[in-house]
Amino acid sequence: MTLSRRDLGFGIAALATVAALPASAQTGLGQADRATLAQAQTYLQNLTAAQGTFVETGAGGQRRQGRFYLQRPGRMRFEYTDPAGLLVVADGSNVKRYDPRLNVFRQVPLGATPLSTFLARNVRFDQGVSINRVTRMQSGAFAITARDARRPNDGSVILAFAGNPLRLQEWTITDAQGSRTRTQLTTLTPTSGLDAGLFRLADPTRRPGRN
Repeated sequence: MTLSRRDLGFGIAALATVAALPASAQTGLGQADRATLAQAQTYLQNLTAAQGTFVETGAGGQRRQGRFYLQRPGRMRFEYTDPAGLLVVADGSNVKRYDPRLNVFRQVPLGATPLSTFLARNVRFDQGVSINRVTRMQSGAFAITARDARRPNDGSVILAFAGNPLRLQEWTITDAQGSRTRTQLTTLTPTSGLDAGLFRLADPTRRPGRN
């Protein structure tokens, strides 16, 4: 069964989309904009392992929250506490989603999703990214607005960074219908030695002995 970006969870989809967007709009950027993009790219490239908490706010005001774990290359986990039990896991090969309320398990190959680009060994903003706007503030904070030039009607994403110290702070996705979902990283801590079990998710709906 195919997973949509909404199925995967807005947090994962937003990060993945930014890393996978095409590059045609970069030609109109000024030197300061390019320097800001390079700063963001270096930061994300160096964020090889991290954990933290997040809050998502949907277009209708509905809120989701939970904890996330990142281990590049290839691995990420969004563990929702509200709604309780919802999991989205990238294990290096597949992206899997389990909703215990509906007892539904789905998966799709990681390489078939934009998430594969964000979780790659090398994160690049100068290859495959269309940037609409770079906004900088006196505090050093900045935001990057991006869109998929191959599918310009699919929506856009804004990545916001705190400036001192540099930290990914939040992102906002606007979908093709104009609905916006904001994901705030209430905490984000670079780490090491994450348990490999965090990035494994067996199908809980599979009965023993079932093929």
